[in-house]
Parts: sequence; C-alpha cells; structure tokens
Amino acid sequence: MVRRPLGNHHDGPDTFLVTSDARQTERAATEGETLRELSSRARVILWDFDGPICSLFARHSATTVADELIGWLGAQGLHDLLTEDERASLDPHFVLRAVDRRHPGSDLVAELEERLTTHELKAVPTAMPTGYADVLIRTWSTLGPRMAITTNNSPSVVRKYLAGRDLLDHFAPHIYGRTKDLHLLKPDPHCLNRALRGLGSSPKDALMIGDTPSDFHAAEQAGVPFLGYARNPRKEKLLREAGAVDVVGSLEPVLTAVRTRP
Repeated sequence: MVRRPLGNHHDGPDTFLVTSDARQTERAATEGETLRELSSRARVILWDFDGPICSLFARHSATTVADELIGWLGAQGLHDLLTEDERASLDPHFVLRAVDRRHPGSDLVAELEERLTTHELKAVPTAMPTGYADVLIRTWSTLGPRMAITTNNSPSVVRKYLAGRDLLDHFAPHIYGRTKDLHLLKPDPHCLNRALRGLGSSPKDALMIGDTPSDFHAAEQAGVPFLGYARNPRKEKLLREAGAVDVVGSLEPVLTAVRTRP
C-alpha cells in the first residue's frame, strides 16, 4: 500500500493524465478503506520499536555498532567465529544471533549482548522519531485499543526512549523485548505471544506494525494480522518478498484511518 509516483512523462492527450489521476485517487481510497478496516478491527496493537516508532541508530550507526562487536570478538581471538558473510552483514542483531547459535547461553554471548545494550542506550538521545508515530500512538490509545512493544531491542532501551517522549504510559508494563534467550528473537513469535498473553488477547483481535521480514514472519507464526511500515523502496521490496500484503510508506494514512474509522 506504499504509494508510488505515477512517473507520467509521456506526451499524449489530456485524457491519459486524467485517467492516471483517477486511478491514483481510486487506489488511495482503497488503501484508506483497508487501513480503516484494519484499525477498527484491532483491539490490541503490537508495535515493533526500531523502525515504526523511531530510527534508533539515526545518528549512532548500526553499522558502527556491528563493527565494534565484530572487533571485540577479534580482540578475544574469536575472529573466525563468524563467517565472512556474517561479518559483512553490518547488523548487530545478526552478529549476536550468529554467536549465540554457536555458543548458546555462554558468558561470551552474555557479554556481547550487554555490549549491544550499552550501544542501544547510547543511541537513545539521538534516536529520530518516526513521522506521525507519536501522535498516532496517542490518538489510537485514546480510542480504546491497548498497546504493547514487541521488539528485538533491549526493553530498558525501549523504556528509556518512550519515557523521553512521554509515551511510556501508553505501553507500560507491556514491553516485550530481548531476553537472554536469544534464540527466541524474532522471527520467533515468542515476544508476540508474551504480549498476547499479557494483554489477554486472541491473535485475531491484534494487529502488528513492523518494518522487517522477521516482524512479518513472527506475526504470521503467531496468527496476528500484519501492517508493514516501509520507509524506503528497499524496505518495501523486502517486506513484499517476505509475503506482506498491507504496507505503508508513511504512518500518516494510518493516522487518518484511525481518526476517520466508524
């Protein structure tokens, strides 16, 4: 449901332009109707954190964090613990999961997870709020649905960010983030199932908002309807290739749908 420019650069009669505009308007109306249906049906909203609510590493690069974790492993004489592809991933969660697969529950993994949490906490002050996220959260929660965070980030990081934006009361105590059991990170549906149990909700009465294929697959396994947020074409492509059908490029139409729902 991400809107693309029509790219109408062809010479031709005015009726071509009118037809294109009409189709765009019709598509937007259909998208709005779908969003209103999704928002009105949901009694519980499960939010991923980094992406739909904010860009955590907006000025504290995730690539730099991954490099630091990889460098720390190298300093421990463990450079060969990761494959070349894993070292090239530049995703700190990917690095963490890769080490946990080889040494689950070890002191090494615990230390690596603590280092990642430290980086996440340092990133909070410079995190960039996602457009319309704050007002959407406040508006939606006043209309009745309860909200939870279901994320691979540390729950302490989520609480710190939400408190700084005066949003914590809309979620607490339902913040379900990374635990020491790293094999339960999304795409495992563990955090979603915890949220559903904590809120006393059935999967069909919930809606998850996420921005990665792992979010989609976790929602799919939990039986929770999914709304994708894609801030750029690359994100949209990844979500759609994973199987996501309902995807928006901005939270603005979601806010409009919530405000105009029956």
